[in-house]
Amino acid sequence: MAAKALSFDVGDYVVYPKHGVGRVVELQKEQIAGMELELYVLRFEKERMTLRVPTNKAEGVGMRKLSSNKTLEEAIDTLKGKPKVKRTMWSRRAQEYEAKINSGDLVSIAEVTRDLFRADDQPEQSYSERQIFEAASSRLARELAAMEETDEPSALKKILRILNEAAPKHAKAEA
Repeated sequence: MAAKALSFDVGDYVVYPKHGVGRVVELQKEQIAGMELELYVLRFEKERMTLRVPTNKAEGVGMRKLSSNKTLEEAIDTLKGKPKVKRTMWSRRAQEYEAKINSGDLVSIAEVTRDLFRADDQPEQSYSERQIFEAASSRLARELAAMEETDEPSALKKILRILNEAAPKHAKAEA
């Protein structure tokens, strides 16, 4: 067995790339196929889901601790930046957005949130754009909430406030 590079304790918030922010609720030892396995038991409240991750596979699947304050500041700066709208087909952009969300990288998720944000005075989004925006902003809000010890709705309000403050500046710059 290799030495554990990552170590999480019961009660720690962790980010699992495909599912977002969860909490380590238990460390278990189980016999599986004749082998003793140590498992992190993660609870994702929003999805009402429990996930068991072998401790020796945690790093391989991209499980990580919450982002640092520096990464959070970088993500917030990204939200304030000018949206980058590519002129490629929607299906290709949608795949890129989904990949960024599932990467678990806070700054990439902030990019998707910023790029798909629509202020009240902007044209309506398509249903699929709205779905991806909500997935990205929710994932971002959950990590922000865990880091700032608040709840997801409050964190989402903060994100939307940042986006709404930045949107008029970018609209003027284009005019």
